[in-house]
Amino acid sequence: MSFQVFGLPVSRGVAIGRAVLVASSRIDVAHYFVDETRVDAEVARLRVARDAVAGELSLLKRDLPAEAPGELAALLDVHLMLLHDDSLTGATKQWIHERHYNAEWALSAQLEVLARQFDEMEDDYLRERKADLEQVVERLLRALARGPGASFAAAPAVGARDFGGEEPLVLVANDIAPADMLQFKGSVFTGFVTDVGGKTSHTAIVARSMDIPAVVGAREASRIIRQDDWVIIDGDNGIVIVNPSPIVLEEYRFRQRQSELERERLSRLRHTPAVTLDGERIELLANIELPVDAKSALESGALGVGLFRSEFLFMNRGGELPGEDEQFEAYRAAVEAMNGLPVTIRTVDIGADKPLERMSVNELRHEHALNPALGLRAIRWSLSEPGMFRQQLRAILRASAYGKVRMLFPMVAHLSEVKLTLEALAKAKQQLTDAGRAFVDVEIGAMIEVPAAALVLPIFLRHFDFVSIGTNDLIQYTLAIDRADEAVSHLYDPWHPAVLGLIASTIQQARNAGKHVSVCGEMAGDPAFTELLLGMGLRSFSMHPAQIASIKQRILRTDARRCATVLPELLASDDPELRSRSAEVGGASRLIAGGR
Repeated sequence: MSFQVFGLPVSRGVAIGRAVLVASSRIDVAHYFVDETRVDAEVARLRVARDAVAGELSLLKRDLPAEAPGELAALLDVHLMLLHDDSLTGATKQWIHERHYNAEWALSAQLEVLARQFDEMEDDYLRERKADLEQVVERLLRALARGPGASFAAAPAVGARDFGGEEPLVLVANDIAPADMLQFKGSVFTGFVTDVGGKTSHTAIVARSMDIPAVVGAREASRIIRQDDWVIIDGDNGIVIVNPSPIVLEEYRFRQRQSELERERLSRLRHTPAVTLDGERIELLANIELPVDAKSALESGALGVGLFRSEFLFMNRGGELPGEDEQFEAYRAAVEAMNGLPVTIRTVDIGADKPLERMSVNELRHEHALNPALGLRAIRWSLSEPGMFRQQLRAILRASAYGKVRMLFPMVAHLSEVKLTLEALAKAKQQLTDAGRAFVDVEIGAMIEVPAAALVLPIFLRHFDFVSIGTNDLIQYTLAIDRADEAVSHLYDPWHPAVLGLIASTIQQARNAGKHVSVCGEMAGDPAFTELLLGMGLRSFSMHPAQIASIKQRILRTDARRCATVLPELLASDDPELRSRSAEVGGASRLIAGGR
């Protein structure tokens, strides 16, 4: 039966494939693909875990006290029976062989299949046996975690065609951590669907950076979509179509082909300078998460990296933070890959929807119980970990000896934070000098993503060489909206007059002070805002490499001077978005283009 699920469109395009469900479990489960040469070893891991659990259950049954009720022994027999049932372990081996899932993932996938079968049983007693199945699977997962070879970080990633199966796959989950999404980067998935999340959650941002269709906030998608269902992800409209009819499937396949043709056409602009109709040269930079992303930045025609999100080096490490040398090698790799073009490295922005595995119990409790976006994150966390912070500063400074590096500090809001940050930087420089390490005196900048920073910008401009506007958080904090919460996503409004006023003021003040200013948030890569930002005086945009071509096309068709003339009227409007659509900034370049 075909049906539709509605969510938020966060990454454009169409994806068609078989559903792969990442089941939510009371135990965290690693999800990765194993190489062909490791399949037998992975099956052996599963067999060892099964034998270990069988031994545990048999021991428990043997040591039952004489007064124990008979039902308890019977329950252990049920668990042993489930453990050896071919529909569990046999089918799990099949997931490993056919899809190249690691053992934990394969086990979770089969649990999902069997749990649905139990839910559909009419007999109450049989339906309630699902809880027994879940307990057995959790025992198996614990056994796998105890055994050798269970490390996620150590598992080699495989490419899109390195697994046994030719059908395209889409990932369906309650939520996907940004770091986990990076593990799937360049892998088999052609699209993502999650139950939760907002348009600018980091999961959505990484999906866009991977340039694959995604829909988030789809409520109970992971509950009602089954393993191996055919799924269409309409990333333009936020629609997920499950088991589509042949006519609908063919229509979306046609849209896929049209989209591919459009990408090919836009790719021809790669080496074309981004210059407006009135001769304004615009700098288009790339946002990256890992050093390997520098290649796609260059291929997209970016003039440098405007935002290297260093926090992704800190994730999926089992709580162990990267040392100075490891960070240095990563930063150097990105700098050298850019062939002399500038690389702006943001210091670690941990917290909110990017927690670390090594966070303390109190920190984790805070992450789940309170609003983490307002807690110990970004520069606040760095300043609370001075040893770690100086390590990162030294690593970035050392990389500056290999190319043009800028350093960017996130979520700065207080002058006291500025002073502590500069003191830490001075100490890091002195430590490198004392050790005889080479480095360059890099430019330093502040992220303007807290309204307080935008309102006291003249003070900040005395201490920093440049500023970068992080529109995602600036909107979140200005409107008091948790951008990862789909329940309030309809209130997340980049067109809000207060937001536009803060952005326009920041750009103008920085330009008046002779300081470089860029926008590195999602608005920079959204064509709906290109003319608006040009009218505000922005001349440097930083975005995901996949977005550069479409933004460049918009710039080439825009008269920045005319956009500036209509800007005051738009900013004074009660409804800037409506005003933009009606004619002015949004329509200025189209009127010019149409009149040529």
